[in-house]
Amino acid sequence: MADQLILIIEDNERNLKLVRDVLQFSGFRTAEARTAEDGLALASASPPTAAIPVVAVTALAMKDDRERVLRAGFDGYLEKPISVRELPGQVRAFLTAAELPDDR
Repeated sequence: MADQLILIIEDNERNLKLVRDVLQFSGFRTAEARTAEDGLALASASPPTAAIPVVAVTALAMKDDRERVLRAGFDGYLEKPISVRELPGQVRAFLTAAELPDDR
């Protein structure tokens, strides 16, 4: 699973650098975008993208936020602040889950 390409979309430069550095240190390759539009352009330039898990990393932490994010089509949800120790494993878990057949 090392050397997997991870697209990071983050409008805060410090948060972007933190996530990028943690993931690169753990063996992932990264592509970065500052806006959703730029992220979509990057993703569509590298098809196929249909099977790629999309995970929201957000400061939203209200009771219904997780369900709202999942209903919006995200495959997962992580709360900020992220744990730099846990993030690589969390990313690997989402990638592994995406590789499993739909009839799990």
